[in-house]
Amino acid sequence: MVVGQLARDVVVQVGALPEPGTSADVTGRRETLGGKGANQAVAVAQLGQPVSLVAVAGDDVIGDHLLAQAVVDGIDVRTVVRRAGALSGLIVEVLESGGRWRYLQHLPEPVLLTRADVAAAGAVLKGAAAVLVQLQQPAEAAREAARRGREADALVVLDGVADAELAAMADVVRADEHEARLLPDDLLTLGPRLVALGVDGGNRFFWPGGEVFLPHPAGSAVDTTGAGDAFTAALAVALVRGEPPESAARRAVDATAQTVGRPGGRPALRPW
Repeated sequence: MVVGQLARDVVVQVGALPEPGTSADVTGRRETLGGKGANQAVAVAQLGQPVSLVAVAGDDVIGDHLLAQAVVDGIDVRTVVRRAGALSGLIVEVLESGGRWRYLQHLPEPVLLTRADVAAAGAVLKGAAAVLVQLQQPAEAAREAARRGREADALVVLDGVADAELAAMADVVRADEHEARLLPDDLLTLGPRLVALGVDGGNRFFWPGGEVFLPHPAGSAVDTTGAGDAFTAALAVALVRGEPPESAARRAVDATAQTVGRPGGRPALRPW
């Protein structure tokens, strides 16, 4: 089960951003199901693992389209909340030549998860083998998801900046290079059995009795958007399937390599 964000994802490619008061032609455009939570759920489904999504969509036509796409992707959307009167979330990525990107996002409070939204998904959470919690959601909702995952004896995977309280409920903590600077230094002593941190040039994984550094995949990246979501999903799936930490780490890095070669955050992973 993935607990996180769902949004309409619009990617526009340009050679370079125009100067103020001028225009530029778009060289490529994609519109799809997106948001960190939905991206992770899509990746899990592509790897052949059954997956449910706890997220919020508006009660607008965009929400209808997003949920229809999620169903086609193989995601169980019974626990997606349709918020009355709300517009579904929107993320616009402007991607320049050379892989430089900028986000414009509209993710107001009505499309963020509440503690009550997570509690309402309790019956499905109870049966999950793993619960992936996106920590860019409100803290109360994230804590509720982690707590319920722990009570269900699921693999609890936190994606983002985890404080000591959250870390104590986690099996895995994953953070990108910017988020890693904000994490406690003693994560392993707080509870997690695997920590994956973005560092300069790659990712550092450590667990009780072991550690490995894996560099970023070779080759130039078209777009790094969504690489972390594919990484987190592949790491969780590998661990659920019983792979040891280093093997799971290599699966995660391979998933990023499959994602950064195309524009947009939507994954396209090969099952294994």
